[in-house]
Amino acid sequence: MTFSRIGSGLVHWQEGGPRDAPAVVLVNSLGTDCRIWDDVAARLAGSHRVICYDKRGHGLSDVPPGPYRIADFTRDLISLADAIGLRRFSLVGLSIGGLIGQDLAIRHPDRLAALVLADTAPKVGTVESWTARIGAVRKNGMTAIADAVMERWFTPAFHSLKPDELAGWRNLLLRQPAEGYVATCEALRDADLTGDLVGIAAPTLVVCGDGDQSTPPDLVRAMASRIPGARFELVAGCGHIPPVEQPEQLAELIAQHLAEHATSETLPGLRHHGRFDRDWPCVREPL
Repeated sequence: MTFSRIGSGLVHWQEGGPRDAPAVVLVNSLGTDCRIWDDVAARLAGSHRVICYDKRGHGLSDVPPGPYRIADFTRDLISLADAIGLRRFSLVGLSIGGLIGQDLAIRHPDRLAALVLADTAPKVGTVESWTARIGAVRKNGMTAIADAVMERWFTPAFHSLKPDELAGWRNLLLRQPAEGYVATCEALRDADLTGDLVGIAAPTLVVCGDGDQSTPPDLVRAMASRIPGARFELVAGCGHIPPVEQPEQLAELIAQHLAEHATSETLPGLRHHGRFDRDWPCVREPL
């Protein structure tokens, strides 16, 4: 485990792959931590320097007081990149991670070599739906939403064929800090980057699970149509969390896009923290 202190507090992050390879940062979704990237990170680490981290309010990172805004997450990412020594890098963002990627591409185009937006949109949900979810978690904790979230995260096939994995990912959701989850929901409630998409200049790949119920394919495809030059791809047999349900498909799409567009610039003087492999998850549960 590696921890860095930035302006908003302590951030947990992990790194793998060759230190001098093009860098790619993986940004996780609402209610998860960087363990969702384990399989994808292992597949990319042979040719890329792969960084994943727990965004504020999630995993082993600090939980600053809410409410949060998407711009807060973007500032955190830039601060972490500076601390790690990344001047220019690629980004893969899932769900709210994709909103952070969109915001980064708009605010800091000079920092971004290539962009992959997965199962995301410039505006997700409605004020009413987020307000209801926030109220449920504040009243009854994360258990109040866990079953409904699992229905959106994974396809019926995953539910029926992999019940133990489903139970494990449900546990991951339940163990996220409720206050961080609520503050992040507030950021999603208030975010709308629709009018800014035309300003994204980074080479962009947009992907979506064909069974995604949270950000359905038509919504994600519409976002791709607003980003100049973006390419859209469906991930077959997949819900809202492709790095868990279809990591091989997702990693292949990411690798192809990065092979065409990824470059990176690093700042000197920082050590390499080790390689990903399938037996070393990004985050381990404390005893």
